[in-house]
Amino acid sequence: MNDAILLSVDEGMARLTLNRPARLNAFNADLAHAWRDATAEAVSRTDVDVILLDAAGPAFCAGGDVIEMAQTGGGGEAITALAEVINSGIRSLTESSVPVVAAAHGTTAGGGLGILLSSDYAVIGSRSKIGSLYANIGLTPDLSVSAQLARAVGQRRALQLVLQDRLLDAAEAIDWGLAAESVDGADADAEAEAVRARAEEIARFWLAGAAAAYGQAKRLVRAQPERPFAEQLADEARTIGAARETADAQARIAAFAAASARRPR
Repeated sequence: MNDAILLSVDEGMARLTLNRPARLNAFNADLAHAWRDATAEAVSRTDVDVILLDAAGPAFCAGGDVIEMAQTGGGGEAITALAEVINSGIRSLTESSVPVVAAAHGTTAGGGLGILLSSDYAVIGSRSKIGSLYANIGLTPDLSVSAQLARAVGQRRALQLVLQDRLLDAAEAIDWGLAAESVDGADADAEAEAVRARAEEIARFWLAGAAAAYGQAKRLVRAQPERPFAEQLADEARTIGAARETADAQARIAAFAAASARRPR
Protein backbone atom coordinates (compact mmCIF):
# COMPACT_ATOMS: atom_id res chain seq x y z
CA MET A 1 0.00 0.00 0.00
CA ASN A 2 1.41 3.43 -0.90
CA ASP A 3 1.41 6.55 1.27
CA ALA A 4 -1.50 8.17 -0.59
CA ILE A 5 -3.76 6.61 2.02
CA LEU A 6 -2.80 5.57 5.56
CA LEU A 7 -4.38 2.58 7.30
CA SER A 8 -4.00 1.83 10.99
CA VAL A 9 -5.96 -0.41 13.33
CA ASP A 10 -6.33 0.17 17.06
CA GLU A 11 -8.59 -1.81 19.40
CA GLY A 12 -11.18 -2.61 16.76
CA MET A 13 -11.10 0.74 14.94
CA ALA A 14 -9.55 1.07 11.50
CA ARG A 15 -8.52 4.59 10.56
CA LEU A 16 -8.30 5.38 6.84
CA THR A 17 -6.59 8.71 6.15
CA LEU A 18 -6.60 10.29 2.70
CA ASN A 19 -3.02 11.58 2.46
CA ARG A 20 -2.48 13.94 -0.47
CA PRO A 21 -2.82 17.20 1.46
CA ALA A 22 -0.94 19.31 -1.09
CA ARG A 23 -3.68 18.47 -3.64
CA LEU A 24 -6.56 18.65 -1.11
CA ASN A 25 -6.69 14.84 -1.20
CA ALA A 26 -7.84 14.84 -4.81
CA PHE A 27 -7.75 11.42 -6.41
CA ASN A 28 -5.03 10.45 -8.84
CA ALA A 29 -4.01 6.92 -9.81
CA ASP A 30 -1.92 6.39 -6.67
CA LEU A 31 -4.73 7.40 -4.31
CA ALA A 32 -7.33 5.50 -6.34
CA HIS A 33 -5.47 2.19 -6.07
CA ALA A 34 -4.51 2.78 -2.44
CA TRP A 35 -8.16 3.58 -1.64
CA ARG A 36 -9.36 0.38 -3.29
CA ASP A 37 -6.81 -1.75 -1.44
CA ALA A 38 -7.16 -0.08 1.96
CA THR A 39 -10.95 -0.21 2.04
CA ALA A 40 -10.97 -3.86 0.97
CA GLU A 41 -8.49 -4.72 3.72
CA ALA A 42 -10.33 -2.73 6.40
CA VAL A 43 -13.73 -4.35 5.84
CA SER A 44 -12.27 -7.86 5.59
CA ARG A 45 -10.16 -7.83 8.76
CA THR A 46 -11.55 -9.78 11.69
CA ASP A 47 -10.01 -7.29 14.14
CA VAL A 48 -11.95 -4.33 12.67
CA ASP A 49 -15.41 -3.51 14.01
CA VAL A 50 -15.67 0.17 12.98
CA ILE A 51 -13.98 2.44 10.44
CA LEU A 52 -13.03 6.10 10.80
CA LEU A 53 -12.41 7.90 7.51
CA ASP A 54 -10.48 11.16 7.72
CA ALA A 55 -8.00 13.24 5.72
CA ALA A 56 -4.71 15.06 6.10
CA GLY A 57 -4.28 18.75 5.38
CA PRO A 58 -6.79 21.59 5.01
CA ALA A 59 -9.61 19.74 3.20
CA PHE A 60 -11.38 16.41 3.22
CA CYS A 61 -11.44 15.66 -0.52
CA ALA A 62 -11.58 17.82 -3.64
CA GLY A 63 -12.65 14.95 -5.91
CA GLY A 64 -10.46 14.13 -8.90
CA ASP A 65 -7.06 15.71 -9.44
CA VAL A 66 -7.97 18.06 -12.28
CA ILE A 67 -4.48 19.58 -12.43
CA GLU A 68 -2.88 16.18 -12.95
CA MET A 69 -5.61 15.32 -15.44
CA ALA A 70 -4.74 18.39 -17.50
CA GLN A 71 -0.98 17.81 -17.25
CA THR A 72 -1.02 14.14 -18.21
CA GLY A 73 -3.68 14.50 -20.89
CA GLY A 74 -5.46 11.31 -19.84
CA GLY A 75 -8.44 10.56 -22.07
CA GLY A 76 -11.92 9.34 -21.37
CA GLU A 77 -11.01 5.66 -21.19
CA ALA A 78 -8.38 6.36 -18.55
CA ILE A 79 -10.83 8.42 -16.47
CA THR A 80 -13.45 5.67 -16.68
CA ALA A 81 -10.93 3.04 -15.61
CA LEU A 82 -9.78 5.15 -12.67
CA ALA A 83 -13.37 5.80 -11.57
CA GLU A 84 -14.03 2.07 -11.58
CA VAL A 85 -11.04 1.50 -9.30
CA ILE A 86 -12.33 4.09 -6.83
CA ASN A 87 -15.85 2.68 -7.11
CA SER A 88 -14.52 -0.66 -5.88
CA GLY A 89 -13.48 1.01 -2.62
CA ILE A 90 -16.82 2.80 -2.31
CA ARG A 91 -18.62 -0.52 -2.66
CA SER A 92 -16.34 -2.11 -0.09
CA LEU A 93 -17.52 0.42 2.48
CA THR A 94 -21.18 0.73 1.55
CA GLU A 95 -21.81 -3.00 1.09
CA SER A 96 -20.03 -4.06 4.27
CA SER A 97 -21.48 -4.64 7.72
CA VAL A 98 -18.88 -2.33 9.29
CA PRO A 99 -20.18 1.11 10.36
CA VAL A 100 -18.16 4.02 8.94
CA VAL A 101 -17.83 7.51 10.40
CA ALA A 102 -16.26 10.32 8.35
CA ALA A 103 -14.35 13.31 9.68
CA ALA A 104 -14.89 15.72 6.79
CA HIS A 105 -13.27 19.02 7.69
CA GLY A 106 -12.73 21.84 5.21
CA THR A 107 -14.05 21.47 1.67
CA THR A 108 -15.63 18.40 0.10
CA ALA A 109 -16.38 18.68 -3.61
CA GLY A 110 -16.87 16.66 -6.78
CA GLY A 111 -16.07 13.01 -6.28
CA GLY A 112 -15.19 13.80 -2.68
CA LEU A 113 -18.93 14.05 -2.11
CA GLY A 114 -19.23 10.39 -3.12
CA ILE A 115 -16.46 9.49 -0.67
CA LEU A 116 -18.31 11.36 2.08
CA LEU A 117 -21.57 9.59 1.21
CA SER A 118 -19.79 6.26 1.57
CA SER A 119 -19.72 6.88 5.30
CA ASP A 120 -22.73 6.13 7.50
CA TYR A 121 -22.27 9.10 9.85
CA ALA A 122 -20.44 12.30 8.94
CA VAL A 123 -18.94 14.96 11.20
CA ILE A 124 -17.98 18.27 9.59
CA GLY A 125 -16.59 21.61 10.78
CA SER A 126 -18.48 24.86 11.09
CA ARG A 127 -16.28 26.21 8.26
CA SER A 128 -16.91 23.21 6.00
CA LYS A 129 -18.23 23.60 2.46
CA ILE A 130 -19.79 20.78 0.45
CA GLY A 131 -20.78 20.77 -3.21
CA SER A 132 -20.75 19.08 -6.60
CA LEU A 133 -18.98 21.47 -9.02
CA TYR A 134 -18.52 18.87 -11.76
CA ALA A 135 -20.06 21.03 -14.46
CA ASN A 136 -17.59 23.84 -13.68
CA ILE A 137 -15.01 21.78 -15.57
CA GLY A 138 -17.43 20.19 -18.03
CA LEU A 139 -17.67 16.82 -16.32
CA THR A 140 -20.53 14.75 -14.92
CA PRO A 141 -21.03 13.19 -11.46
CA ASP A 142 -19.09 10.05 -10.66
CA LEU A 143 -17.86 8.07 -7.65
CA SER A 144 -21.45 7.22 -6.65
CA VAL A 145 -22.65 10.85 -6.45
CA SER A 146 -25.55 10.31 -8.88
CA ALA A 147 -26.57 7.18 -6.94
CA GLN A 148 -26.03 8.18 -3.33
CA LEU A 149 -26.79 11.90 -3.32
CA ALA A 150 -30.47 11.60 -4.23
CA ARG A 151 -30.91 8.83 -1.65
CA ALA A 152 -29.41 11.07 0.99
CA VAL A 153 -31.14 14.38 0.24
CA GLY A 154 -33.96 13.60 -2.22
CA GLN A 155 -34.03 13.98 -5.97
CA ARG A 156 -34.97 17.66 -6.11
CA ARG A 157 -32.20 18.75 -3.76
CA ALA A 158 -29.73 16.49 -5.55
CA LEU A 159 -30.60 18.22 -8.81
CA GLN A 160 -30.17 21.63 -7.18
CA LEU A 161 -26.66 20.69 -6.13
CA VAL A 162 -25.46 19.07 -9.38
CA LEU A 163 -27.03 21.75 -11.60
CA GLN A 164 -25.44 24.68 -9.77
CA ASP A 165 -21.92 25.65 -8.68
CA ARG A 166 -23.25 25.99 -5.15
CA LEU A 167 -21.29 25.02 -2.05
CA LEU A 168 -23.42 24.25 0.99
CA ASP A 169 -22.24 25.63 4.30
CA ALA A 170 -22.18 23.46 7.42
CA ALA A 171 -25.68 24.36 8.58
CA GLU A 172 -27.14 23.63 5.13
CA ALA A 173 -25.24 20.34 4.84
CA ILE A 174 -26.73 19.18 8.15
CA ASP A 175 -30.21 20.41 7.24
CA TRP A 176 -30.03 18.54 3.92
CA GLY A 177 -28.83 15.36 5.62
CA LEU A 178 -25.32 15.21 4.16
CA ALA A 179 -23.76 15.41 7.62
CA ALA A 180 -24.95 14.51 11.09
CA GLU A 181 -23.27 17.25 13.10
CA SER A 182 -20.65 19.99 13.03
CA VAL A 183 -18.05 21.17 15.51
CA ASP A 184 -16.20 24.46 15.95
CA GLY A 185 -12.55 25.38 16.28
CA ALA A 186 -10.63 28.58 16.99
CA ASP A 187 -9.08 28.38 13.52
CA ALA A 188 -9.13 25.98 10.58
CA ASP A 189 -6.44 23.70 11.99
CA ALA A 190 -8.09 23.50 15.41
CA GLU A 191 -11.43 22.83 13.77
CA ALA A 192 -9.97 19.98 11.71
CA GLU A 193 -8.63 18.39 14.89
CA ALA A 194 -12.00 18.87 16.61
CA VAL A 195 -13.76 17.17 13.69
CA ARG A 196 -11.37 14.21 13.86
CA ALA A 197 -11.77 13.99 17.64
CA ARG A 198 -15.56 14.01 17.48
CA ALA A 199 -15.57 11.38 14.72
CA GLU A 200 -13.34 9.19 16.89
CA GLU A 201 -15.80 9.63 19.78
CA ILE A 202 -18.54 8.28 17.53
CA ALA A 203 -16.37 5.32 16.51
CA ARG A 204 -15.51 4.59 20.16
CA PHE A 205 -19.20 4.81 21.07
CA TRP A 206 -19.95 2.09 18.51
CA LEU A 207 -17.09 -0.02 19.84
CA ALA A 208 -18.26 0.34 23.44
CA GLY A 209 -21.78 -0.70 22.42
CA ALA A 210 -23.07 -3.53 20.27
CA ALA A 211 -20.75 -2.88 17.32
CA ALA A 212 -21.90 -5.97 15.42
CA ALA A 213 -25.55 -4.96 15.77
CA TYR A 214 -24.77 -1.44 14.57
CA GLY A 215 -22.98 -2.95 11.60
CA GLN A 216 -25.91 -5.18 10.67
CA ALA A 217 -28.33 -2.26 11.07
CA LYS A 218 -26.16 -0.27 8.65
CA ARG A 219 -26.13 -3.18 6.19
CA LEU A 220 -29.92 -3.51 6.28
CA VAL A 221 -30.53 0.19 5.68
CA ARG A 222 -27.95 0.35 2.89
CA ALA A 223 -29.39 -2.73 1.14
CA GLN A 224 -33.04 -1.63 1.20
CA PRO A 225 -33.20 0.51 -1.97
CA GLU A 226 -31.89 -2.36 -4.08
CA ARG A 227 -34.55 -4.98 -3.37
CA PRO A 228 -38.26 -5.70 -2.93
CA PHE A 229 -40.04 -4.97 0.34
CA ALA A 230 -40.72 -8.64 1.09
CA GLU A 231 -37.05 -9.53 0.62
CA GLN A 232 -36.05 -6.72 2.98
CA LEU A 233 -38.47 -7.94 5.65
CA ALA A 234 -37.14 -11.48 5.31
CA ASP A 235 -33.57 -10.26 5.75
CA GLU A 236 -34.61 -8.25 8.82
CA ALA A 237 -36.21 -11.32 10.35
CA ARG A 238 -33.15 -13.49 9.67
CA THR A 239 -30.76 -10.86 10.96
CA ILE A 240 -32.53 -10.21 14.26
CA GLY A 241 -32.79 -13.96 14.80
CA ALA A 242 -29.05 -14.37 14.23
CA ALA A 243 -28.33 -11.42 16.52
CA ARG A 244 -30.41 -12.98 19.29
CA GLU A 245 -28.07 -15.98 19.31
CA THR A 246 -24.92 -13.92 19.90
CA ALA A 247 -23.30 -13.77 23.32
CA ASP A 248 -23.37 -9.97 23.20
CA ALA A 249 -27.14 -9.81 22.67
CA GLN A 250 -27.79 -12.45 25.31
CA ALA A 251 -25.78 -10.52 27.89
CA ARG A 252 -27.41 -7.18 27.00
CA ILE A 253 -30.94 -8.60 27.04
CA ALA A 254 -30.32 -10.22 30.43
CA ALA A 255 -28.92 -6.95 31.81
CA PHE A 256 -31.89 -4.99 30.46
CA ALA A 257 -34.35 -7.43 32.00
CA ALA A 258 -32.56 -7.36 35.34
CA ALA A 259 -32.50 -3.56 35.41
CA SER A 260 -36.20 -3.43 34.51
CA ALA A 261 -37.05 -5.83 37.35
CA ARG A 262 -35.32 -3.50 39.85
CA ARG A 263 -37.31 -0.42 38.82
CA PRO A 264 -40.15 0.63 41.14
CA ARG A 265 -43.57 -0.29 39.86
